[in-house]
Amino acid sequence: MKTIGVIGGMSWESSTEYYKLINRHAKARLGGHHNARSLMVTVDFATVEANQRAGDWPALGEQMADAARQLERGGADLVILATNTMHRVHEAIEQAIDVPFLHIADPTGSALRAAGITRVGLLGTRYTMEQDFYTGRLHERYGLETLVPDEAGRAQVHRIIYDELCHGEVEDASRAVYQRVIEALAERGAQAVILGCTEITLLIKPEDCALPVFDTTALHAQAAVEWAIDSK
Repeated sequence: MKTIGVIGGMSWESSTEYYKLINRHAKARLGGHHNARSLMVTVDFATVEANQRAGDWPALGEQMADAARQLERGGADLVILATNTMHRVHEAIEQAIDVPFLHIADPTGSALRAAGITRVGLLGTRYTMEQDFYTGRLHERYGLETLVPDEAGRAQVHRIIYDELCHGEVEDASRAVYQRVIEALAERGAQAVILGCTEITLLIKPEDCALPVFDTTALHAQAAVEWAIDSK
């Protein structure tokens, strides 16, 4: 089995989910006492969040690239970034390392296309919902039309991620907010919803949702394990 390198800490709450999912998938595939071979570099989210607010994406790109280089030096055969938003700087990571980088949107796009979905709702940080680095990739590579909440909905979704979920706070009232946002996306024609922030999996489960759920955290973790096991 190859070694998976994880850039984590954005936030560490979601990074713990990645660690659990990666090892559960490895055990499901290999059985017995198996778990995944992995490394994780955890960055300081306070610095990341401040640079996001300031719009300093070049600094963020260098920070992510440095973490990726640490993983490669440590023996990682594959690098993944345990956050949707920071895929805004995926090119900086890819240029910094010689080992493969698995983009989080690709397992999700493949799963949606396999399910016959053509129009999908997207929940995530304001950066992910409003910039085209994510929706553009889904459209160009997978032919998906992506719907995002209205301005008020985007503000609510973003606030709950940063003010609650990144701190491990899971509130029933916030789940109800997300459910209303998802219902509005369904009324606009969304056939499914992407949980496009790695913390949202803490709040919304498939049984909470009126639409089929595509959880980027789970899909990304599974794809990394499949690569690590099946790659020659």
